[in-house]
Formats: sequence, structure tokens, C-alpha cells
Amino acid sequence: MQKIKSLMARQGLKSPQDGVGELSPIENLRLPSKEELRELREQPIDPQAQQEIINSIEDVYFSTDSFDIVKYEMEKLPPILNLQDLEAYRDKLKQQQAAMRKLRPREVKWKIWALQLITSRVSKKVADLILEKQPAYVKELERVTSLQTGLQLATVMCTNGRRHLNIAKEGFTQASLGLLANQRKRQLLVGLLKSLRTIKTLQRTDVRLSEMLEEEDYPGAIQLCLECQQAASTFRHYSCISELDSKLQDTLEQIEEQLDVALSKICKNFDVAHYTKVQQAYRLLGKTQTAMDQLHMHFTQAIHNTVFQVVLGYVELCAGNTDTKFQKLQYKDLCTHVTTDSYIPCLADLCKALWEVMLSYYRTMEWHEAHDNEDTTRVAEGSGTADSEESNFDRNYVKKKLEHGLSRIWQDVQLKVKTYLFGTDMSTFKYDDFIFVLDIISRLMQVGEEFCGSKSEVLQESIRKQSINYFKNYHRTRLDELRMFLENETWELCPVKSSFSILQLHEFKFMEQSRSPSVSPSKQPATAAAAATTLFEQYSSGGNPFEIQANSKDEESEDVLASNGYESDEPEKSAYQDYDSDSDVPEELKRDYVDEQTGDIPVKSVSRETLRSRKKSDYSLNKVNAPILTNTTLNVIRLVGKYMQMMSMLKPIAFDVVHFLSQLFDYYLYAIYTFFGRNDSLESTGLGLSSSRLRTTLNRIQESLIDLEVCIDPTGSLTAGEERKEKVPSPHLSHLVVLTSGDTLYGLAERVVATESLVFLAEQFEFLQPHLDAVMPAVKKPFLQQFYSQTVSTASELRKPIYWIVAGKAIDYEQMLLMMASVKWDVKEIMSQHNVYVDTLLKEFEQFNRRLTEVSRRVRIPLPVSNILWEHCIRLANRTIVEGYANVKKCSNEGRALMQLDFQQFLMKLEKLTDIRPIPDKEFVETYIKAYYLTENDMERWIKEHREYSSKQLTNLVNVCLGSHINKKARQKLLAAIDDIDRPKR
Repeated sequence: MQKIKSLMARQGLKSPQDGVGELSPIENLRLPSKEELRELREQPIDPQAQQEIINSIEDVYFSTDSFDIVKYEMEKLPPILNLQDLEAYRDKLKQQQAAMRKLRPREVKWKIWALQLITSRVSKKVADLILEKQPAYVKELERVTSLQTGLQLATVMCTNGRRHLNIAKEGFTQASLGLLANQRKRQLLVGLLKSLRTIKTLQRTDVRLSEMLEEEDYPGAIQLCLECQQAASTFRHYSCISELDSKLQDTLEQIEEQLDVALSKICKNFDVAHYTKVQQAYRLLGKTQTAMDQLHMHFTQAIHNTVFQVVLGYVELCAGNTDTKFQKLQYKDLCTHVTTDSYIPCLADLCKALWEVMLSYYRTMEWHEAHDNEDTTRVAEGSGTADSEESNFDRNYVKKKLEHGLSRIWQDVQLKVKTYLFGTDMSTFKYDDFIFVLDIISRLMQVGEEFCGSKSEVLQESIRKQSINYFKNYHRTRLDELRMFLENETWELCPVKSSFSILQLHEFKFMEQSRSPSVSPSKQPATAAAAATTLFEQYSSGGNPFEIQANSKDEESEDVLASNGYESDEPEKSAYQDYDSDSDVPEELKRDYVDEQTGDIPVKSVSRETLRSRKKSDYSLNKVNAPILTNTTLNVIRLVGKYMQMMSMLKPIAFDVVHFLSQLFDYYLYAIYTFFGRNDSLESTGLGLSSSRLRTTLNRIQESLIDLEVCIDPTGSLTAGEERKEKVPSPHLSHLVVLTSGDTLYGLAERVVATESLVFLAEQFEFLQPHLDAVMPAVKKPFLQQFYSQTVSTASELRKPIYWIVAGKAIDYEQMLLMMASVKWDVKEIMSQHNVYVDTLLKEFEQFNRRLTEVSRRVRIPLPVSNILWEHCIRLANRTIVEGYANVKKCSNEGRALMQLDFQQFLMKLEKLTDIRPIPDKEFVETYIKAYYLTENDMERWIKEHREYSSKQLTNLVNVCLGSHINKKARQKLLAAIDDIDRPKR
């Protein structure tokens, strides 16, 4: 190996140390000549073999790093050389060289361009690094330049100073230097005197600071203290001043403590001037954000302390002592000691105190909003300087903090009131008291909505639970009370004016008033524009929306009773007894019924003397079109008003209230049907007087509301089934009501009063439907619609079964049948005179008309009732006539003509007694009489078409026709057709 290297040296080749390796492989690459390129093109090329040869070339030959190729190949030679191995390695290198030469020149250029691209990217990276450090380089260059300028200026100043010193040394004398020395001493003494005076002022500062704190001039005190601290720092080298500095720091801390106390006063009674001073003081201290944090803590503490003190005051007042045991109780436990009598006044004072806290917070926000607007206006007009970033940050922080504090404070208020509400069981409250509680909470929720836009879910849920608990007990009591009223009701008219409207009752005043009963009228807005203002704007100058107003019900009077002989100055008595003879009525029933739990007097009763005078005055009130209703009806209407009043104040229980309202109407309807309309014989008539809808409604009421298993002992108390809270025992008609006397048309007056009072009640429910629909939740409205369509609308349908009973007993139809049975119908000649039974029947109708007139003197009988009565009587008479004709065994054609004569005579005289047109069931009789003349085929078709006749009537018709124009075979055929018609009924 060494010999080869020495040989290369002798031949003049450069060694690796001579710089051959400094060239890159690409730089040493020789481009092929034209002959070589032609030779390469002529040789066949195997691309795959060519690529394998190129891939076998070592990567170092493609590297951009400079290295010596010759040295690299020499170092690879083994220590002991073998000629065959060298020749084989040489051939391999030639093949690689040939393969590289066969590469297209374009590919070689591309590789060279790739190497250049890599080099350019490296250069760009270096340039980017230089640009990145450019700002730091410029900044450092500026600093060096500034330092150089300063050094040059110092050089000039030193030069000028030395020159001036030389001038002074040559030009000034000793005397001049003495004057300068004295002047210097004088200036020092003047400065000393000024310092002494400043020190003296500083010593007296604490007295002035105390005076300013007493005057609540917190900004001035802080400004003075800060100035003194600044001055003290100037004279800190005096020993007396160092002590003063520490004293001023203590004074400043004391001012901050007093400032915090002054800030806490804002929570209950906001004062603009006072709050302005406090904010200015905190601004001077640079603690605006801290002040806002402290303010929210004070408001939270104020809410807790306020409610605790209010409740504690009432608890101690009720206990009659100021025992410290109550002061140690938690607020939740303290609320349980509030008595029922003091519950409402305590709640009102509690809400008034909380209102003051919320009003102070509201006015605090107004103050900040006004001052922010003033600052913005000054900047816009150019009269003030632009705020710094710190000031803007403080204002934004305060604004967000105040906005966030709205919901937080309202949440605290809700929780405190919720705790108070659940501290007492309100199920035993009187209705007016509970309504007042609802009114206060409703007003409080209105305050919350205006305060922070909250829906007051906490208050709504708490009052909803209390309301449902109270309302269930209240409703159960009212149902029992209604049962007692119905069982003692004598169904006499309650004398009201013809212009009577339920809106005239106190219970419905809330529908005409937009203001709450608890708000004083003097506080109400006088105009629509004033009504649009919020409560905070309305009461910002004074007053409180929770001030208790004296109940004006006692001062106002309901002008609903009629004035012609019905009013009395005597104490009102119960209207549920016989007014001429009531010696057998217990004394309890002679008094107004007063609920033991609530103390309510549900019905504004009519005095006994008043009702007696009604009989003496011959019921002159019936001459006017006055509504027909009873005291019980009026009581139900009042209950409806109370229920709706509660529902309007607390909409979340609207569905429960409407459900209970429907039970009041259901029970009243069921009672009227039970007292006056239940008659099993009605269904057997086949007239369908009770519609399927009415029967379904009555069955539903009986299954869901009526407790049929309960027993009542002689004292009137429940002895069984008392745990079934949802149902009420079925009522029983008072023994004072007589429905069996023919002189009174079997209690027609009572039936009219009862039935028409129900119809009147249904009309009032129809009137109230839009109001109920407005407060019902959307998902529960189908219940309300079903109640009106299936229950309220069926009230008028009770007229038919109730008055049918009167019509069935008012005329002696059995006597008429007996008289018709004695008539001979197989006469041979046409008669010109009708039978006696027609005159007897007409006399019965005349007597019925007279009795109806007598009843109308007591009770006004509406035209629909009169028409139904006449219609029932006429319908029963006509059906009795048909039944009488169906009992005939033999009848001739002349007999059939006599039947027509009788019926026409009956119709002619009947039309003079009644205005009903057309006469009911007229065709029913005429069609039956004319059927006698039908042929066999027509008779069969007629039987199939007229199913309103009974099988007995049809059979008799066929039997009577036998022998005249129908043979036995046809008779069998017709009887079979009748049997086919009657078979499905069996």
C-alpha cells in the first residue's frame, strides 16, 4: 500500500492532503463526451439491471460533503492484495461508472439543481434568523448610540465647567465669595424654616382627620392623609417624622375600617350623597374592586340579619319575653315559632325589609350607570381626559359584578322567604289570610322579575306545595259544606236583582282590578303611562309595595239583592228551613254555618222575615226577568270566585284548581239529578229522555266523586270510609221539601228553582271559560275542554227527566185509559159527537194550566221550562191515547173515524191552552189510526218502518184488522214480522 502511495507521488498525483478531497463528488463528476454518449445510446439498456447497478453505488458518492475519493478507495483495500479481487472490484466500478454515464444529462442537471435548492434553503434559514434578531440588534444599537451621546454631552459639560471655574478663579475676589456664602446660608435657613412649618402642620393633622371623619368626609380625609404621607416621606430623615409616618398609616387603616362601616349602611337605606363620598374615597385608595366585593358581602349579610331580626321580634313578642334562647336559634328553627296570628304581619314586614335591601341595590346600580354615562359624555365632548386602561377595567369589573349580584341577592331573598313559608303549616288558615299570603308572594315574585328577570322558581315551587296542601284541605271542607247545604236546602229563590252579575260579588272583584288587594290605592298609577313603570321606579321616592291595606270588603256592600220587600235590617239567618214553621228545626241549622277551621261564612243568607215577606208580597219579583238561583248556588259561585282568585295568583296550581272547580259543579249536578231527576221508570218508556252523554257524565261523577259506601250516624259525622279523602257521600234531599203533593204539582216550584239554578250555574261557568282557559297549561287544556263539552253543556239536559216526573203525575193518564176502555168502537154509523174521555182529558190539562199559573206566582217559570212541561204532558197524553186505541178488541171503520174525531177535538181545544207548535207526537197518533186502513203489503212495510210503536200496539193493530181486510194467513205473516222486529230487543 505504501508503495502505491509513493508511486503516485513520483507520478505527480496529489495526495489527499493536497486538497483533492476538498471537491464534492458532483464537482469531480466529468460529463461524458459525444463519442461516449453515442456509444451509450447504441448499447441496449436493461432498465431493471441498470437501476440495480445504480442502487449498489455507495451513498457517500452522492454526498455534498467534501472528501477525497482516492483516499477513500485506498483505505478500503485489504492489507494483502489479490490481483483477481482487484480486477473484479475494478470491473464493478467500471459498471457503476458506465451506468452513471448512461443517465440522461437532464437527470444529472436535476440532481445538481436539487443540491442548489438545498443550499438556497439553508441560506434562507440563515437570513430568517438574522431578521428575527434585527429588533434586538436595533434596540441595542440605539442604546449604545444614546450612551455615546450622553458621554459626549458630559464631556461638553465638564469642559464648560472647567472653563467657568477658571474664569471665576481669575475674576472673583474674597468679598464676592463671602456674599455668596451668606446667600447660601440664607437659603438653607429659609428651607429649614419651611420644613419646620411643614412638620408643625403634620403634627396637627391627626386632629383635622378626626374632624373630617366625624363629618363623614371620607374623600377629604383620605386625600389629606395621603398628602401627609407624601410629605412625611420627604422629611423622613427627622426622627419625629418617622413616628408620624407610622401614625398616619394607622390612621389610614382606621379610615378604611370606618369606610367599610359606611359602605354597609348603603344596604338598607341608600343615600346618593353618602354613597358618592364612599365611592370617591375608595377610588382615592385605589380599591374600587375591593369595595364592590365588600359591598356584595354586606348585602348578603344585610339580608340574613334583616330577616332574622324581623322574625325574632315577632317570636319574642308572641312569647311575651326576650329570652336569649330565641336569639341562639337558627333562622330555620326560629321560623317554626311564629304563631298563626302573627304569621301574616311578620311575612309583610319581612318582605318590606327585603324590599328595602333590593331597592338599595337597585339604586346602587342606577348610581353607577349614571356616573359611567357622565364619564362617557365628558370624554365625548372633550371636556375630560380619556380614562386610563385601569379605570376602564375597574368600571367593567364593577358593572359585571353588579349584574352578577342581581341573581345572587334575589336567590338569597327567595331562600329566606322559602324557609319562612315552610316554617308554618298553613292548611288551617282562613281563606282570606291564605289569599293575602299568595298576594304578598305574588307581589314578591313580580319584584324578582323586575329586579333580575327571574321566574322565581324557588318561590313558585314552595308556594305551590303550600297551596296544594292548603287547597286540598280547603276543597275537602268546602265539599262537605256543600253537601250540608244541599241536604238543608229547601230550594227557595234567592232574591237577586234582574241585573245581577257574578262580577258584582266580592269574590270576582279581582277580575276587574289590575292592582293587587294588598297595595294601597294611593300608590296605584293614575295613568296608563304610569302603570308601565316598574315597582322600583314607582316606589323609588318612598313607600313600599308590601304595605298592608285594610280590607275594604266590610266597607263596601254587594248591591245584588232585590229591593222590593226582600231586604231586612235584621241579622241574617240561614235560608235552609221552612219559613212559616221552623220550631222543629235544630237551632244549629237556624244559624249561619261557620267553618270551624277557616271561620268563613260561605253564604250571604237571606233572613227568615225577608223570605216570609216574599210569600206575603205574592212574589212580585217574578214579574221581572231575575235569575233563578238559590243560596247554595250563590255559595258555589262564591267558591268559584275564591278558587279563581287563588288560581290567578298562583298559575302553577291552575290545573289542580280547575279540577276542584269541576268537582264543585259535578257534585251540584249530581245532587240535582239525585233529588229531582232519578226515576227508573223513565228508561222503560223508551223515550230516551236521559241522553247517552248525560248518563255517561252521571256515571263518571258517581264513580270518581261519590262515596256510596260511607255511613253517617245520627249526629251527622262520618263513621266509615273517612280515609277516602277524594270522595264525598251522596247528598240526601231535605225532609222539608215535599215532592208528592199534587196541589204543588209535585214540588214543581222546588224543581224549577233547583234545575234552573243549575242551568244558571252552567251559564256562569261558560262565561268564565275564557278566563280559565287563559291560565290553564297548554298540556292540560284538553281536560278543560272535555269538562265543558261533556259536563257543563249537559246541565240543561236535566230538564227533561226532572220535568217528565211532574208531567207523568200531573195528569191522571190511568183514568183516561179506563174511560177509553169503556168506549164502544165497533159502531156501525159515523158519530158526530166525540167521547167523554176527551173532555175529561182536557179538564185535566186545564187544571194543570191553573196549577202551573199558581206555581208561577211563587217562582218564575222560564219559557223553556214551560214548553218542556207542556211538551211532556202532551206527549204522554198522545201516547196514552195510542195505548188506549191499542187496547181495543173490536173496531169498525166507523170506530176508526170516531177515533179521528176524538183526537181532532182534543187537538183543537188543546191548541187554545198552549202555544206549542207543532203539537208533540201528533203524527204518532194520526199515523197509528190511519194504519188501520192499510192493505196487507202496505201494512207489512209500515210495521218495519215504524219501530216507535211497541209490539203490543202493533199486534193489536193486526188483530183488529183481522176479518175486515186481512185474512188469517196475512195475520200470521204480519205477526211474524212484528216478532222479528222485537227479537233484537229481547
